[in-house]
Amino acid sequence: MTDASLDRPRPKPGILDIKPYVPGKSKVEGIEHPIKLSSNENILGCSPAAKEAFEATSGRTWLYPDGRANALRAAISQRYGLEPERLMFGCGTDEIFALLNQVFLEPGDNIIQGEYGFGAYAIGARANMAEVKFAKEKNYTIDVDAMLAEVDDRTRLVFIANPANPTGTWITAEEVRRLHEGLPPRVLLVLDGAYAEFNRDPAFADGLELARSAVNVVVTHTFSKLHGLAALRVGWAYATPEVTDAVDRIRLPFNTSIAAQEAAIAALGDEEFQARSLALVDHWRPFLTQQLGGLGLEVVPSAANFVLARFPTTPGKTAAEAEAYLASKGYLTRGVGGYGLPEHLRITVGLEEHNRAVVEHLAEFMGRPA
Repeated sequence: MTDASLDRPRPKPGILDIKPYVPGKSKVEGIEHPIKLSSNENILGCSPAAKEAFEATSGRTWLYPDGRANALRAAISQRYGLEPERLMFGCGTDEIFALLNQVFLEPGDNIIQGEYGFGAYAIGARANMAEVKFAKEKNYTIDVDAMLAEVDDRTRLVFIANPANPTGTWITAEEVRRLHEGLPPRVLLVLDGAYAEFNRDPAFADGLELARSAVNVVVTHTFSKLHGLAALRVGWAYATPEVTDAVDRIRLPFNTSIAAQEAAIAALGDEEFQARSLALVDHWRPFLTQQLGGLGLEVVPSAANFVLARFPTTPGKTAAEAEAYLASKGYLTRGVGGYGLPEHLRITVGLEEHNRAVVEHLAEFMGRPA
């Protein structure tokens, strides 16, 4: 008797062991238009100029986009003072992470990420039959020494998001440089700057200057967060020409659309919208931190457009129950048990009325008898 499972296509080893990425919730039963504070989207939407540019592309739906994204390449090069040939583009930075894993990993290799690192890094590594090593964090923050201690002969990539998701914590430019100096030149350091614009501390840097002179640093940025173009899926990265050339050899030829490219160019030029978006986070992130702390919750210091709050384990006051309670009131937040933080909720900074309502509802929740 033969095994019937052998008579059909089967995924390679390890694929079915991967836990798929679970996005933030976008709906709740019984509420038609809930306030979504679960995915760190820009609550102000996007730049009016970006929206206009997007709508203007509707008459070109039958055309392929520029596979090299040359106009967007030129705009980013000018804005950041970067060499255009050292840029690469992805369908969001998620695709760039996946491509880097695909280019640099062989079965048996490994990547290193923080204990609470973004899930997409590990998914891409495991898809290439590589191991994922998690370095312990201190106070929810990347520990450079712990990461360096995990490096071995099979380490090929080190990923850190700075500021981090889902914690919002960050390490200084000096610590990033120390991490880089401690890595063998063959190990590629990937600095995920999805939330970099929200960190205004002078001790912070996104790593672009480091990447300019280093052969083994990649810095990524996205148009999904500050610029509010999450639906259009466009991210970019800066690295050596050797890295970008290798990635471009396997990148799908038309991975960013005409609409995405042109909206991103317009968004990049709308500094007034960017300033409003940053000002909103600068004002209301401290409010949420202070108010939630006043309810007896531990709030992790954040430099991103969200806060992470820790709830008690007491039945009736847990993070999962708080998430459900807020959802029943029309406010969607993000449980992060999948990141090893089952006692926490991640809450995107919203408009004034959203932030005040979340605090009010959580005060009601915390005041209920256990």
